[in-house]
Amino acid sequence: RHPLATFFHLFFRVSAIVTYLFCDWFSNSFVACFVTILLLLSFDFWSVKNVTGRLLVGLRWWNQIDEDGKSHWVFEAKRVPTMAASTEAEARIFWLGLIICPVIWTMFFFSTLFSLKLKWLALVIAGISLQTANLYGYIHCKLGGQKPISRVTSRLFGPTDVPKSE
Repeated sequence: RHPLATFFHLFFRVSAIVTYLFCDWFSNSFVACFVTILLLLSFDFWSVKNVTGRLLVGLRWWNQIDEDGKSHWVFEAKRVPTMAASTEAEARIFWLGLIICPVIWTMFFFSTLFSLKLKWLALVIAGISLQTANLYGYIHCKLGGQKPISRVTSRLFGPTDVPKSE
């Protein structure tokens, strides 16, 4: 049902990994490789967080600042009655990409650390951070966001009990 979203869910992730592996072969510029991979990781983070998670599995998360300046994380799960075979395949692709890529970046971390290519360490840590943040957010949505979106929204924007001062 969402072939374009499925494509971009994997495209930016795989492109960042492939570019990390083969960038030295195509370019002698560390800065160009670093910036290219960081842009691909950023595009991946944004597209997964804002588009593919919502379309492929009906989950979304974000940070909200209330009037007091306090930060609150919101995790929502859309109630999906029954999924068609194509939607199940898309959901499987979503979760496999979400889980496998942080594992790959973690392997890159150890290989970078043990091979003493310390200039790449910041990039690998950024890859782990961005990929793990999305994984954490969507696992939290899946496990803790079992309430339908309408109930969460009404709780956020509905009337609140204000303590009476005497």
